[in-house]
Amino acid sequence: MFNLSRSFKPLVKPLLGVTIWTIAATTVLSSCSPSKLASDSGQKSIAVTQIVEHPSLNAIRDGLKEELIQAGYDPAKNLKWSWATAQGNPSTAAQIAKKFAGETPDAIVAISTPSAQTAIAAAPKLPVVFSGVTDPLGAKLVSNLQSPGGLVTGVSDLAPLFKHLELIRQITPTVKRVGVLYNSGESNSVTQIKILKEAAANQGLTIVEVTVTNSSEVATAAKSLVGKVDSIYIPTDNTIVSALEAVLQVGIVNQLPVYAGDTDSVDRGAIATLGFNYKDVGKQTGKLVVRILKGEKPGAIAVETPSQLNLVINPKAAKQMGVVIPDRILKSAQKVIL
Repeated sequence: MFNLSRSFKPLVKPLLGVTIWTIAATTVLSSCSPSKLASDSGQKSIAVTQIVEHPSLNAIRDGLKEELIQAGYDPAKNLKWSWATAQGNPSTAAQIAKKFAGETPDAIVAISTPSAQTAIAAAPKLPVVFSGVTDPLGAKLVSNLQSPGGLVTGVSDLAPLFKHLELIRQITPTVKRVGVLYNSGESNSVTQIKILKEAAANQGLTIVEVTVTNSSEVATAAKSLVGKVDSIYIPTDNTIVSALEAVLQVGIVNQLPVYAGDTDSVDRGAIATLGFNYKDVGKQTGKLVVRILKGEKPGAIAVETPSQLNLVINPKAAKQMGVVIPDRILKSAQKVIL
């Protein structure tokens, strides 16, 4: 996994993507012999596929593992745990899904919409639990949220977009035009843009959208918004979030407030959001996996959403972008980044 700090620096070049996921997928804890089938001695097996590494998705994975251990499924003892990241490459995600399908684990956990889509396509006869997916219906992962049917269920993380725009207006009341960066190839982001436009119209705001196809285009896309918008909003888009620092730099240099759709992005330097704790989302996902490992049918388990929202504010980031957070909002925050 790459560790995203103040500057976005992938650990590997794209050409090395297949090598990296192969190593990650086949390297499990030493307590599990590579040739030993998961079914031996009642051992369970989980394969986790993740489209890219950034703090929110990593937190889901960490929460998932923690919940499994809490339930008695420990990678160091009785659980075969395989994990792989596609480094943001959909083609690599498809290869990972195909490899995991061939290993026939007891369940595949897919973190992100692209990973879930490829896992379901590659493993139609295996249980798939998705997490970090904005719009399971729009992404065609399930046809019904209450009764998914088949072998798929999971946790949706659709952000409270109307409330996000309200928060932007409360902190920066003069904002009229909000720039939004997203990857048009991510169905979750397309759904968010549609909702944002409807919410903006109801609040007297205008959404100015700029699309990218990969993380290398993010800096240029962010710069293109300068002079056209009063603020920037980053949805829960895997491509943009993986290159968040490039957007933050544009915000700082041009005194353009940058808001986010997830709490981890506020930790990294966005001004504020109202969002979920993604480790808790991972734990919630883990509970679903445990139910499946104990024999429940995935299709009979309703798709869930996180229940608690937290207001997270970064006053230092706000100051860097020329924004003063009103005291009443600071006092109502569940978390203030110091």
